[in-house]
Formats: sequence, structure tokens, C-alpha cells
Amino acid sequence: MDNFKKNWEIQHNWQLIFPVLGLLILGYCAYILADILVGKINLFLVIIASIVIYSLLLKFILFSFKKLERKWILQYRWEMIRVFIVFSITGSSSVFIGKPIMAFIGITKDNLNPAVYWILYIFVGLLFYQFMLVFFGWLFGQFKFFWEFEKKILNRIGFKKLLDK
Repeated sequence: MDNFKKNWEIQHNWQLIFPVLGLLILGYCAYILADILVGKINLFLVIIASIVIYSLLLKFILFSFKKLERKWILQYRWEMIRVFIVFSITGSSSVFIGKPIMAFIGITKDNLNPAVYWILYIFVGLLFYQFMLVFFGWLFGQFKFFWEFEKKILNRIGFKKLLDK
């Protein structure tokens, strides 16, 4: 455990919640993916597939940590996990919030061309994603990181004049 704490630069025991939460979220994602892929066949296969997907996702995420560690400026390594958790919660939330908002403004699959509906759905999801990213970043104590990240995104899509004011 001391080696784990040293590797992730964890100074206090409460900071262990982020690696544990990250592993639990990763396990849940692996299970959902396995259930989608082989769920109708057999529970044993879902468990085996979950373990395989979990190990592949874990390797990918650890590889991503190494690549992004140089790019993202964070004080401690364990904060990378917190940033990844914020991205995952924000992405999932923006998908869930899109449908009720589309329904609220009166846009459904039934009253619009499916291609136009999905383009609008993605647009609404991306729009709310920007706001929720900063909100969840603030909620998880990473407001400064996500505000700078958001400014880069807005800069790239042409809102530089808005940010300069």
C-alpha cells in the first residue's frame, strides 16, 4: 500500500477515494460493455468478458495517464484520476440531459427527420457538456484545470473575442 501511495503521490488517506472510485467506475463500465457484447448468452461469459475488458481498459487508461501527465499541469498524480472521473461523469450526464431538453423544446424522433434529430441531439449534448464540465470540475475541486481546459476549447471553436473580455 505504501508503494501505491508513493507512486500516485498520495499524502493523506482520504485521497485514496479517487483511485478506489476510479477502479469501481472502470469495473462498472467493463461490466456494461460485456453485458452489451455477450449478455444474452450466459452470465459466466459476461463475467469473463468483464474481466478481459476491465484489464484492457485499465491498461489503456494507465497508458493515457503517462501520455497526458506531461500535457496536463496538475500538482499530484492522483489528481489525474480525479480529472478522468470528472470527464466520465460529465460525458454520461450530457447524454442523459440531452433527451429531456430536446423533448422540452418539442423535438422528438417522431416529428423530425432522424438525421436532423441526431445532429441536434449531439449539438445539445455538446453544448451542455461545456457547462457541466466546469461545474463537475468545480465539484471535484479541479475548477482551475477545467476552466483553463474550457477556455482552450472555446478558443479553438472561435470564441476567442468572447474570452478576451
